Amino acid sequence: MKRTTTWCVLAIAMLVGATPGDAAPKSKLSDFMRVKLRHSQDVVEGLVLADFELIEKNAQDMSLLSLAETWQVLQTPQYLEYSKKFRAATDALAEAARKKNLDKATEAYNVVTLRCVECHKYVRDVRMARLDVK
Repeated sequence: MKRTTTWCVLAIAMLVGATPGDAAPKSKLSDFMRVKLRHSQDVVEGLVLADFELIEKNAQDMSLLSLAETWQVLQTPQYLEYSKKFRAATDALAEAARKKNLDKATEAYNVVTLRCVECHKYVRDVRMARLDVK
């Protein structure tokens, strides 16, 4: 299953144009984040239906997406820490799904969502600060 997930993520990365050394254009980054959002929505579906395979698969896919070149929109220690915390949260979600623990999976999903919001807020703040400097 991990091999299939890895190939899916690589295919998605190629689809959105993630190539080493390229800065991701805004539209490609937006498409890439929409893929993450779709996985997040699928986790919610899995939680509601107690479909642990669906939860685990999409948690793993989100974790793998965070390793793609397109994900790396900033090269700051803080951004790297946000990404690390996001991966830890998605890994905890996958683990709860493997253990078929719906309560833990739901808690873990809430942490994943919190990590997304924290990071997106950070990126917006950094981008606004850069605009203020110019």
